[in-house]
Amino acid sequence: MTDNDKIQELIRVSETRMIKCVFPDTTNHYNTLFGGTALNWMDEIAFITATRFCRKKIVTVSLDKTDFQKPIPAGTFADIHGKVIFVGNKSLKIQVQIFIEQMYTNQRDLAVSGVFSMVALNENGKPTSVL
Repeated sequence: MTDNDKIQELIRVSETRMIKCVFPDTTNHYNTLFGGTALNWMDEIAFITATRFCRKKIVTVSLDKTDFQKPIPAGTFADIHGKVIFVGNKSLKIQVQIFIEQMYTNQRDLAVSGVFSMVALNENGKPTSVL
């Protein structure tokens, strides 16, 4: 197995998915998900995905771009996906997407997407290789 094959397998097995229910306590006065809550969930998925990829201490260093495309209403599911899209020496980029999933139909729509940059740390808190 080549190094590239190993990386592709790590990307495959580290892909992470989490479903959250959008309850009223997570919504704003428009009865849609707070943007800060969405970012919190996205950062959590990015962290889990990156940790599953390298099995090392990981921290978020930046959020490259986030697009809020559709509001996420109360009473829906937020289907959150994380996938490694770039492997550097000491960092990873994780694509995170939130899909709105209706509870009682099969309708799904992309609502939010962003790219998180994560860095692996050694026991001294210094950046270290992700592999």
